[in-house]
Amino acid sequence: MTTTQAAEPRAGALLRRWRQRRRLSQLDLSIAADVSTRHLSFLETGRAAPSRDMVLHLADHLEVPLRERNALLLAAGYAPVYHESGLDGPGMSATLAALRGVLAGHEPNPAILVDRQWNLVDANTAATVLMEGVAPELLEPPVNVLRASLHPDGMASRIVNLREWRAHVLHRLRREADLLGSDDLDALYEELAAYPYDDGGAGDAPAGPVPEVAVTLRLRHPRGELTFLSLVSTFGTPVDVTMDELVLETFLPADDATIRFLADLAG
Repeated sequence: MTTTQAAEPRAGALLRRWRQRRRLSQLDLSIAADVSTRHLSFLETGRAAPSRDMVLHLADHLEVPLRERNALLLAAGYAPVYHESGLDGPGMSATLAALRGVLAGHEPNPAILVDRQWNLVDANTAATVLMEGVAPELLEPPVNVLRASLHPDGMASRIVNLREWRAHVLHRLRREADLLGSDDLDALYEELAAYPYDDGGAGDAPAGPVPEVAVTLRLRHPRGELTFLSLVSTFGTPVDVTMDELVLETFLPADDATIRFLADLAG
């Protein structure tokens, strides 16, 4: 029995799991990928062995992350095709230098760079305004920014609209855990969802008379309430696992008072 034949059932099970995670029927995927439903069924049950190109073809239509595409290839008996560069490796030095330039370019607005588990990779100087008052143990590397955000000893005590922001963060995390099939993100979600919280009786309505167009982060500060909009950016065409998992989050001022505060802080 060849290695590929022995791995067929596992590869098929993984393909089926990703299809179901994307809430696609076999017919949906067969039409989108231009593969017969019969052949797709054979692949999922292990009655047929997928070629390397077929694994990549189906993974592309299923929007499988690069790390999990490598896992699919290994399960089917093929070598991984996507390289994973260490953050401290020579292959990432130029990229990280460019990203630090992007972070600096977002000044005076806070901006952070995180990995797929929401662990902090880097941040600009303005991001310190977000972490004021966070317990030192939550800032020990690796710093998980979602934990630091919702932990009772983290930013939570300063978030005016904690109920609203907490629901937003947990919804985003639950969606990412489902899309990525990540046990680590599942565990993080369970941890964060279990945190006790008290919004201090503060309502979730916006402070100003103009309706909000998105969920904002409203922070208490000695100089007054600060209001931010979160903008999340990813790389559009990564071919490296590490690059595929990096996320840039920028906190844009959502009112004039916050704009003035950030400008004064930078000045």
